[in-house]
Amino acid sequence: MTNEILLYIGSTIIILWGIGHLVPTKSIVRGFGELSGDNRKIITMEWIAEGYTLCFIGVLVMILSLTFGTDNPAAILAYRLCGLMLIVLAALSMFTGARTSILPMKLCPAVKMAAAILFFIGSL
Repeated sequence: MTNEILLYIGSTIIILWGIGHLVPTKSIVRGFGELSGDNRKIITMEWIAEGYTLCFIGVLVMILSLTFGTDNPAAILAYRLCGLMLIVLAALSMFTGARTSILPMKLCPAVKMAAAILFFIGSL
């Protein structure tokens, strides 16, 4: 039961972080100032893609946990792979967005790593 709770907490954290990417997309893109149409579309696409990716990872882990618990080998593999993907995204964020002066961008690697750790511990 404790493992499932850890998976639910990690899922909730990363889903909320994903939603936190999606909701302010328009104002985030505006914050870049004057952009060409193509650049505006690319930044919008990338910002939305990360939000959807984070939500998908969280929803996948939550649904697998609700459906199969923590004893199913395929679900365990999925929890760990989702954790690994979050570590990759955290590393990317650490070397890019976290180097900006924007506080949420600085927090991004820590949030992703926290969820990844919860997924790994929850899968044990």
